[in-house]
Amino acid sequence: MPSLHHRDPLPPISRRDMLTRIGAGFGTLGLASVMADARLFASPGQTVNHPASPLAVKPPHFAPKAKRVIQLFMPGGPSQVDTFDYKPAIAAHAGQRPQAVDRKSLRNTTNGLMPSPFGFKQYGQCGKWVSDIFPRTAQCVDDIAFIHSMHTDIPEHAGAMMMMNVGHLQPNRPSMGAWLVYGLGSENENLPGFVAMSPRAQPRGKLANWGNAFLPGAYAGTYVNIHEMRPDRILGDLKNQYLARDDQRRQADLLARLNRLHLDRQTEDPQLEASIQAMEMAFRMQFAVPEAFDTERETKATLDLYGPEEYAKGCLLARRLIERGVRCVQVSLSIDGYDIAWDTGHGDIVGGHKQLADACDQGIAALLTDLKQRGLLDETLVVWGGEFGRAPTSEGQKGRDHDHYGFTTWMAGGGVKGGVSYGATDEFGLSAVDNRVHVHDLHATILHLMGLDHERLTYRYSGRDFRLTDVHGRVVKEIIA
Repeated sequence: MPSLHHRDPLPPISRRDMLTRIGAGFGTLGLASVMADARLFASPGQTVNHPASPLAVKPPHFAPKAKRVIQLFMPGGPSQVDTFDYKPAIAAHAGQRPQAVDRKSLRNTTNGLMPSPFGFKQYGQCGKWVSDIFPRTAQCVDDIAFIHSMHTDIPEHAGAMMMMNVGHLQPNRPSMGAWLVYGLGSENENLPGFVAMSPRAQPRGKLANWGNAFLPGAYAGTYVNIHEMRPDRILGDLKNQYLARDDQRRQADLLARLNRLHLDRQTEDPQLEASIQAMEMAFRMQFAVPEAFDTERETKATLDLYGPEEYAKGCLLARRLIERGVRCVQVSLSIDGYDIAWDTGHGDIVGGHKQLADACDQGIAALLTDLKQRGLLDETLVVWGGEFGRAPTSEGQKGRDHDHYGFTTWMAGGGVKGGVSYGATDEFGLSAVDNRVHVHDLHATILHLMGLDHERLTYRYSGRDFRLTDVHGRVVKEIIA
């Protein structure tokens, strides 16, 4: 009868023999670890000590024109006919209401055309007409591509701001910056891939303007209040006053291992994954953020170039961040705690628009000049604009109502032609009539300049593939160099 006991074909070995046989293996494991840390044997998508990081650099769909985006967001609706869209015909028909501006959706349907209270001059080799309230930005027109035929879907701030920042009227989609980081990753693992800033007040909609929605949490933007300019206080609870860096690293690694063990037992838990990445990022940020936000490291000449305004500090910080590999930076304008600053145009174009232009003009011009001097403008796309514009007709005695039919946005650097104006509004500046550009087209163009096909950059959620441009979007190739 055969034995029921299992026979091991290999004779037993002693512990000494076992250590002798596998000793060389320990060295191999050590070598593999060293090589992985040196990024030699690391798998694609890995970063040092942080395998499969969602912020790891990803290849674009095709060769990009730009590597980074700085969005100079002007919430509230700057008036195109008082800034960059010169319309002398308004003065010739002042007080009249021609058929071209007789739109029932304008609240004050009986008011006539109101000439701009500001003068316009020609600048640069391209001879671009620019309002007197932007004298410094006007010096940079030969590096700017103006799009005068923008239009959007709704003349209401909240919905229009969502359309401009997330490509949809509702705040339930990922922001443009989140899409960019999702598609390309970040070039600095110690800083967020997307940073949003404003001088004091967050723009209306707040988190939705830089949020990740259904994308993984690692792609959400990090908000910074520019008024809190002390580098060690830019982000709350950034430093640990009780533990040294090495102790924190060991504590963070232990917590990450415990979370990973738990995550391995879950079929899918994006919230836990986001939490793991957020804690890891928080540990690394406490050492990288103070240096990146310390503008006192700049030369006096650079500080003088940008000037003292808080928005200018945001522009300088944007340059410092993209220099360090941050993929996308949004700098929104706010004054006196007002979240839709340019909406002061309802009651006072003269005072409101002049005050706002004074708050941002020097910073914008300094950013373009500084990027160009450092050789960064060619690979950095700068985008300026609000969620819509303002009507050429008057509201009350000195104001203008919202205008979503036609307004101006401009881009500079990052592969766009300089000194060009694309599209046009009618002779009074109300409606886009020539080469009309929707917000979806603008987003498609921004993604294209970054090397991303807006139709291929998708994310499956709730049973369908979503994208920034929804089911729309045409790349405006005419402004691409």
